[in-house]
Amino acid sequence: MKSLSVIGFGQFGQLAARHLKAHFDVLAHDASPGAEVAAREIGVAFGPLEAAAERDVVVVAVPVPAMEGVFTALAPRLRPGALVIDVGSVKMLPVSWMKALLPEHVDLVATHPLFGPQSARGGLEGLRFVVCPVRGDRHEKVAAFGRSLGLAVTVTTPEEHDREMAYVQALTHLIGRSLVNLRIPDEQLKTVSYQHLLELCSLIGADTFELFTAIQTQNPFAAEVVEAFVGEARSLLDQVAQARLGT
Repeated sequence: MKSLSVIGFGQFGQLAARHLKAHFDVLAHDASPGAEVAAREIGVAFGPLEAAAERDVVVVAVPVPAMEGVFTALAPRLRPGALVIDVGSVKMLPVSWMKALLPEHVDLVATHPLFGPQSARGGLEGLRFVVCPVRGDRHEKVAAFGRSLGLAVTVTTPEEHDREMAYVQALTHLIGRSLVNLRIPDEQLKTVSYQHLLELCSLIGADTFELFTAIQTQNPFAAEVVEAFVGEARSLLDQVAQARLGT
């Protein structure tokens, strides 16, 4: 059984460890209070960054803004032939750091699991998983392993990922978090469309604001899409105001 570390043991890191421990000798690392207790409850080892860096597979599951520092700390400690994987919600920025900071003797694969603890409550079957080749050819093994878990795997480039995520994620999270903050009620006379909005709130409501900020600021294509949406909403409201004045 190959050794694997999960660096960053928040909500997603813990979810990953639960599913990976049957396939790898898993070690978790996180400086946050309570992380060691969480690892013990899940049934995986816990150790310092130095030990995590020496694993065959190193999964970096920290928030995107923290990745540069983690890659810098890992670089001198990684084994030749190791595989480093990130699970960030954007891809171009982490990939640029991975290429610049991590040594040539390790393979690199960028990934984005399009799910979290809420959407994975019923299991992984059918959930989407994006794989981006960076260095070496082991992205094929990562994709195959994802499919073996029941995930719907897409292999694409970091740029194409971020272009699509500007709509799929940045726009969706803006709408969803706005509705969460608005606290839209579960009305008796709700329509099917309104039920979908409630489900969106349920899925996004548990996400951290840190994740929301990363999605909006770290994707180079997000601002254009979001500003276009806000502009269209304002235009529609202006048209409504003009129609009201005309009646």
